[in-house]
Amino acid sequence: MSTLYEDAVGVLESWHAPDTGQEELRRAYLAHLAAHPDGMGKPCKAGHLTGSVLILDAERRRVLLTLHAKLRTWLQTGGHCEPDDTSLAGAALREGTEESGIAGLQLLVPGPVNLDRHLVPCAWHLDVQYAAVAPPGAVESVSEESLALRWFAFDEVAELPDRSVRTLLERTRALL
Repeated sequence: MSTLYEDAVGVLESWHAPDTGQEELRRAYLAHLAAHPDGMGKPCKAGHLTGSVLILDAERRRVLLTLHAKLRTWLQTGGHCEPDDTSLAGAALREGTEESGIAGLQLLVPGPVNLDRHLVPCAWHLDVQYAAVAPPGAVESVSEESLALRWFAFDEVAELPDRSVRTLLERTRALL
């Protein structure tokens, strides 16, 4: 059984980036992990990997976004890896389930859809972004990390200010 660190390195080594910008991020994430064996967790103040997931409804026509309580913007669900996580995909799905209240999320594809590096109050987040589909009839519930949850039609996401959410949806739609 591999560790979360080993899983992350394996995921990033085998992931085929869709463009040169994503390839540069993939290499930067691997270099970060090589320089910071503790780079999977929040205590690594030089930056740490996070896992997030864009949740699609069962019909694959809408996405569920969270109005993040601290950042006050609409984002995909996600967050820090925890000591009990054994895989990046598992961390992303755990975060998605915790923040949406939806059990039974299934990854759209086994690997990442996008990488996004951004600065937040605690450190740089090296986010590994996945896409998942909610089961039919799923009902969301707001967690304490969110101010609200809302289903957005794909065209509504284009109006949101966060570039990373728009990019993640574009890359996800390309897989549909």
